[in-house]
Amino acid sequence: MKSVNLGLISRTLSGRRAPPDRLAGAWLGLICVCVVAMIVVGGLTRLTDSGLSITEWDLGKGLVPPLTDARWAEEFALYQRTTEYQVQNNGMSLADFQSIYWWEWGHRFLGKAMGLVFAVPFLFFWVTGRLKGRFWPVLALFALGGAQGAVGWWMVTSGLFGRLDVSPIRLAIHLGMAFAILGFGLRLALGALGWPRGASRLGAPGWMVGLLITLLFGQVIVGALLAGNDFGGAYTDWPAIGGELLPRAWTPLALAIHDAWALQFAHRTLGYVLAGLCLALAIAAARRGGGPARGLAIAVGLIGVGQAGLGVLNLVTGSGLPLSALHQAGAILLWLALNGLATAVRWR
Repeated sequence: MKSVNLGLISRTLSGRRAPPDRLAGAWLGLICVCVVAMIVVGGLTRLTDSGLSITEWDLGKGLVPPLTDARWAEEFALYQRTTEYQVQNNGMSLADFQSIYWWEWGHRFLGKAMGLVFAVPFLFFWVTGRLKGRFWPVLALFALGGAQGAVGWWMVTSGLFGRLDVSPIRLAIHLGMAFAILGFGLRLALGALGWPRGASRLGAPGWMVGLLITLLFGQVIVGALLAGNDFGGAYTDWPAIGGELLPRAWTPLALAIHDAWALQFAHRTLGYVLAGLCLALAIAAARRGGGPARGLAIAVGLIGVGQAGLGVLNLVTGSGLPLSALHQAGAILLWLALNGLATAVRWR
């Protein structure tokens, strides 16, 4: 039996076997920008508690917002049937409802617009034969985007009736998929652009980049569970958590995903580990690295340490909207830098 060439499979799935095409790279880069916008707006939608303001999946309504009093009254009446309104927002004015509605509408509209940004150029590149060598990876990216829309609605339905918020687990899956799509799309875009063009040397073991990407993905998932349970401001003391530095007993995983102390402990600990490893990688690259990898590794160190500091500041100030949004943006920036670094040191 012939052995499987994992390197060949990796190059095929990432589109690295295809020749560079700057126009295709610019298009894929635009898709990445749209994904970043989706994550940012989605985070703000969650932070403003706006995600359940639209209770139907209607393509027509999603493309055109309410423009008449009758449409606004219809949307408000649908929201008033939800558990969130009846228990938490009973008596909300129409103006208050409109302020949360626009966040969720904007998030959904961005998703639909992304479909057009992908589909129309895709047909052009396909018909003109410019997707040779990267057709299947790009199609996989589109499939992931479509699945993400379905997961988003699956998440919303978990919070409409019988709950005040969406399921934290479904929220974590939704956010995790968004980061996976962003990382995949970025690597495809960089490959199409033919980046990096020069020699690149990390100056540290290559496995550190993969480890950091894995840890950051885990940190994103834990952060989503924290946000989904509204536990971000449960404990605002630091470095202790509710007066405790270490857990008295380990909480089983099935219970930990709904336990404020366990989730904060996991999120903080992962933050410390990530910041330390990012800094170590940056120092090693500054001393022995070269090419694009050196600059990106130093950037990873700065962003990682800054993100940890921002997390502590966000924590002790009570997780306000501006700092929380900035903290989420920092996670996106670190994710982009790490995936770019992985491309720089493994591109052959």
